[in-house]
Amino acid sequence: MAEMNTKAMYKLSYGLFVCTAKQGEKQNGCITNTAMQVSSDPNRISVAINKANLTHDMVLETGLCNISVISQAADFSLFQRFGFQSGRDVDKFADFSPSSFKTAENGIFYVTEGTNAVFSLKVDKTVDMGSHTLFLCEPVAMEVLSDEASCTYEYYQNNIKPKPQAVGTTPSGQTVWRCTICGYEYVGEDLPDDFICPICKHPKADFEKIVK
Repeated sequence: MAEMNTKAMYKLSYGLFVCTAKQGEKQNGCITNTAMQVSSDPNRISVAINKANLTHDMVLETGLCNISVISQAADFSLFQRFGFQSGRDVDKFADFSPSSFKTAENGIFYVTEGTNAVFSLKVDKTVDMGSHTLFLCEPVAMEVLSDEASCTYEYYQNNIKPKPQAVGTTPSGQTVWRCTICGYEYVGEDLPDDFICPICKHPKADFEKIVK
């Protein structure tokens, strides 16, 4: 093995979840693909959240969150709501149908639309992982919401996420960089090393260069 092919990361198996938190009167949530049971005695669930997310700061401050397990019945709009916009700019629950979420005993909203289970978690320990914080949590409540199969990252890519549109020719024949995650296109000969996709928040490594 002689090279670092980052596409190998896509072969790791992930589930998809909506992590919700409350701080004061503010309710918020974000999409995460890293929640899992890490021990059974005591029962502990780990959740990794990007430090750039407002939800991260809310969980870090309050020590509480809910994890809604996304199912294969989920619509792309769920990912748009909780994954493609920041709670610093919008209220993600403002125009969300009242039938799409409920309030857990910890006072935090959890998503019922397109999900099959929910866990209410209390943070036990935190580990600084650089770009993310790993929260090691005690589940204090859990409930099955539906019998739908859980949505994996691969299922989302193949069946829920819209396929990127074909890249058109720019008027001056410029280079187009296309995000392989969400299809966002950046026009320019060079893509800055620190560029972050404004739609899905993925880095330069997830862009492909297309010359027309």
